[in-house]
Amino acid sequence: MDTSTVTQPRRAERLVTGQPTQDGAGVKLTRVLTHDLQQRLDPFLMLDNFASDDPKDYGAGFPSHPHRGFETVSYMLTGNMRHKDSAGHEGLITDGGVQWMTAGRGVIHSEMPEQNDGVMEGFQLWLNLPGKDKMCPPWYRDIQSPEVPEYTTGADAAGVGVRVRVIAGVSHGVTGAVQREATQPLYLDIIFPEGGGSFSQPLPAAHNAFIYVYRGQVDVAGKPVARQRMAILANEGDGVTLQASGAARALLIAGRPLREPIAQYGPFVMNTRDELIQAVEDFQNGRLA
Repeated sequence: MDTSTVTQPRRAERLVTGQPTQDGAGVKLTRVLTHDLQQRLDPFLMLDNFASDDPKDYGAGFPSHPHRGFETVSYMLTGNMRHKDSAGHEGLITDGGVQWMTAGRGVIHSEMPEQNDGVMEGFQLWLNLPGKDKMCPPWYRDIQSPEVPEYTTGADAAGVGVRVRVIAGVSHGVTGAVQREATQPLYLDIIFPEGGGSFSQPLPAAHNAFIYVYRGQVDVAGKPVARQRMAILANEGDGVTLQASGAARALLIAGRPLREPIAQYGPFVMNTRDELIQAVEDFQNGRLA
């Protein structure tokens, strides 16, 4: 949907506070989209937010580990992360860059910080694959910051407006870096200036959607959403309207639900228990990738 007109904004159905946890080799992070929300926010399986200026919180990174049956989208705000995988891919994403990986039938990869000090901040989103695509060949792409499409809307007299980075989907006529037919993901990083502003995005009513505020505060149809809170958007109306009175940043993520069974065991996401058992056996016997 290319138009920015929203006449019936979605309301914030529920506010969620992320859960502090550790993953990889002890990387401290906040798990925002947790396992119990997978059905409600189908096709999205997980969203992690990591942010620290202490190397002890992130230095050990995410050593080699397997995946099957879904896609990972890593978005670095600040810091350097090196990816290597069993399909022969290797790349480095830096400030503002995105790594999009389709695990498909199976891949073993590592994600390791390449710095010894300074801030590491970013997100990892897990996007499900439809059953017919879960055993597709692995795929990988590095998208450096200059390759992420951007636009600015609602500029004031000084020419300052709301800046939007379009990682996936289409917004205000701007096509994002990645498109997916089955799940139609929309992934926006919305950056409000010091003077605040407003932003609207049409959404199909059937698409599940949420926002995650990681700077300042953003109002969703009049309901304040504080920093480090996720607002699940009700499936009603024709889009979402966000407002901020000052500097703020938020992710807007939406997609078409697959409405398929979700069977997960750690890094494997399939449709049935038997498929999970097969995935574990393939990994244990060296057949994953």
